[in-house]
Amino acid sequence: MRKLTRGALAMALPLVLPAALCTAPAHAAGGPGTGPPAARDGWRLVAAEPFNRHLDSAKAPWRPDGDGPSSPYNVDMYDNDGAYFDTVGGPAFRQQLAKMKTYRQSFTFGKRGWLTAELAARDTDGDGRPDRPPTLTSGKGVARIDEPAHQAGVVIRSTRDLPAEYRVEMTLRGLDFGGQRGGLWDYPDGRVNGYSPEGCKTNFPWASGGDFSRPECEWADVRTDSNGFYYMSIMDYRQVAPHNNVFVHGHRKVAMDGYNRYKYTGKGLLYCDPATGRYEPYSAGTGNGVNAIFMTDDRRYAAMPGTEYLMDSECGHRKGGAIVSTVDLRPELLPQEPYTFAIERRDGAYTMEMTGVFAHVGRATFRYTRAFVQDGEPIWHYNQRPQEYDGRFDADWTWTGPGGTLVDRGTWPAGSAYPDRFMIGDPHMNFYEGKAQVDDIRLYVPE
Repeated sequence: MRKLTRGALAMALPLVLPAALCTAPAHAAGGPGTGPPAARDGWRLVAAEPFNRHLDSAKAPWRPDGDGPSSPYNVDMYDNDGAYFDTVGGPAFRQQLAKMKTYRQSFTFGKRGWLTAELAARDTDGDGRPDRPPTLTSGKGVARIDEPAHQAGVVIRSTRDLPAEYRVEMTLRGLDFGGQRGGLWDYPDGRVNGYSPEGCKTNFPWASGGDFSRPECEWADVRTDSNGFYYMSIMDYRQVAPHNNVFVHGHRKVAMDGYNRYKYTGKGLLYCDPATGRYEPYSAGTGNGVNAIFMTDDRRYAAMPGTEYLMDSECGHRKGGAIVSTVDLRPELLPQEPYTFAIERRDGAYTMEMTGVFAHVGRATFRYTRAFVQDGEPIWHYNQRPQEYDGRFDADWTWTGPGGTLVDRGTWPAGSAYPDRFMIGDPHMNFYEGKAQVDDIRLYVPE
């Protein structure tokens, strides 16, 4: 039995909590603030990126990443070469992993380098170059994310830890990462849910179970599963970058993302109609929903390290069960009608906010707030400092498979601390492809 520890244990410390806070949805006409475009009541702007200057990821070198302890992208047992996959996949996992190499680009930009771009792609033909790599370019007030293949990833993140209290926001001016277009999942240009029609597209070589020895094209088809994009997420580790989807699901604190399921008719997803306040089947929407999720400490999945979901919308509060689309975007209105996504951490709570023209309600702003610990439910890894947490939600996670038994010991121990780093883009190296345009990334602190 292998045992890995996430963080060193320390003496129990008192849990520091604010006065009780309630989840507070707010639905109001208008944008996120008044006055000048960057003004936000109660906040002072400290960093901003309008993307007016030329940015081109092609100028940065692609470097091989061999994973393992010597890699700057090494985090834990759920990494691309992690012990978790040795356990659930057995020896076949290493055989499959050897068929590809990972290449990465990383560069800072913005004033004093406050932002970092992280791009990743695979080399499967052995020519020493990434196959169909993603790009990040900018100019004339917009950044363009282009990811032509799902076996890659591209994110924009904060270079340094976010402060104890902050507001971070992004403006979305273009989106083509799946969802219906003109009422169709199968696009007139041949794409399927935003994926190109060429070749097989699967989640190879990372999964939470199954036969890892299968040929690549016999793994789960992502084209008819899901596409998506992260509008804004707060992660719990520093070197935020694309990884496999299993890794990503265990490292989010709060997230607003799209999870666009192809022709989905099951019970695992719901659509909230904010005009009526009623939950509807997922098919009642257009597949362009925004999931606004506070992660909590319970395990959502028996076979993989995803944290459970706390979901607030105009339809109410839900823990676990079906994933709720809080609102439905209207991508056809972009760029003339952009969207703004923001996350705040203040007064012992996180707030997620989205503003724009949404289906059924038109222009509106929605805000959802939860305390770090509310009704006995913590927001996953909320503590930036050891003094904010006493270890009460610590647990061991055990995994079994063809490779034996693995224990992830101390998933949230006393004495631990987790930075806040924001992320925008696609962090999944085995899911999602498409294009997006983002603008006006801004960081605020309290006045």
